[in-house]
Amino acid sequence: MDTFELMDEWGPEKVVCVSDRRSGMRGVLVIDNTARGMGKGGTRMSPTLDVQEVARLARTMTWKWAACDLYHGGAKAGILGDPRSPAKESVLRAFARALSNEVPSEYVFGLDMGLGELDAAILVDELGDRGAAVGLPASLGGLPYDQLGVTGFGVAEATEAAAHEIGLDLSGARVAVQGFGAVGQAAVERLGELGAVVTAVSTVCGAVVDPDGLDIARLARLRAAHGDECVVHYGGHLDPSVVLTVDTDILVPAAREDVVDADVATGTTARLVVEGANLPTTPAARKILFARGVALVPDFIANAGGIVAAAHSMDARHSPFTVDPATVTAMVSAKMRANAAEVVRRSLARGLPPHETAQEMAQDRVRAAMAARGQIARS
Repeated sequence: MDTFELMDEWGPEKVVCVSDRRSGMRGVLVIDNTARGMGKGGTRMSPTLDVQEVARLARTMTWKWAACDLYHGGAKAGILGDPRSPAKESVLRAFARALSNEVPSEYVFGLDMGLGELDAAILVDELGDRGAAVGLPASLGGLPYDQLGVTGFGVAEATEAAAHEIGLDLSGARVAVQGFGAVGQAAVERLGELGAVVTAVSTVCGAVVDPDGLDIARLARLRAAHGDECVVHYGGHLDPSVVLTVDTDILVPAAREDVVDADVATGTTARLVVEGANLPTTPAARKILFARGVALVPDFIANAGGIVAAAHSMDARHSPFTVDPATVTAMVSAKMRANAAEVVRRSLARGLPPHETAQEMAQDRVRAAMAARGQIARS
């Protein structure tokens, strides 16, 4: 796709492609829309990355910040490469240097697929500015997102609020979760605390299904010991895709993009789909789910717990005081529950698909900010 084809009335405002011959680094920064504040979004590293993928994710961040009514703008950065490479540090340092004109004045690095806390520390070290990244290790004053499980916790909170709106009692409801990483595990643990019966979980290594409910504590212990192979050690040898079509009340795709396609949307028994991952449902699938009366909580509503934590971290970048985790989780719960309930309520009342309803809510806020800045005509 030509970069100009990415541009529409909302953005992107800036696409910066960078490379470094010595390290082999190739990367991109997409700043989508900054009407409500400076660009903020995660940084990912993947061997299949392309500019269009990063632009899609940057646009999602625009809507996510606005839907949460937090004052930052949409942006995303990415590095084309293997995050397991022994040359990772040199690539990260080259990426940071190449974007020194934009970071941290226009964009602040964050964590996404392929990057962890120590990587954020490297980016900060290379630029010599503590404000260059969030998601730092606790030893550098960072807020441990994955340890706290804020994104997955927020997905579970959104799930209960949405279930209530459609008359589904979460207590005793069957839930299938695709993905048991940082997001999926935290979501599963919180869903269990809220009374749900988690009957199916998958990783890239396989799926485990038990109609009577999985032993969540055991799965967590196995995850700590064996990573993605936890499902195999639990006794699951099924194909990972099984979890998408298993008999369930609630489906939570919390792994990769575009996994819920037209076939899954047609076959699922779920009454509610909660998008724990970014962009997990295809446009065709969303149309089918809506036509079948299956409620859906869009990704930029359901998995926005991480950006609530990021917003706290943005404020704390230059502070000598650490962020109180209890303050963060309380705000995540309040924001996720209110937004999920509002989207489902509006969707049902107006007869509009949930994604359209949520985007309309977010777009109204972005448009108002653009008009206030004189970027578009004031109505």
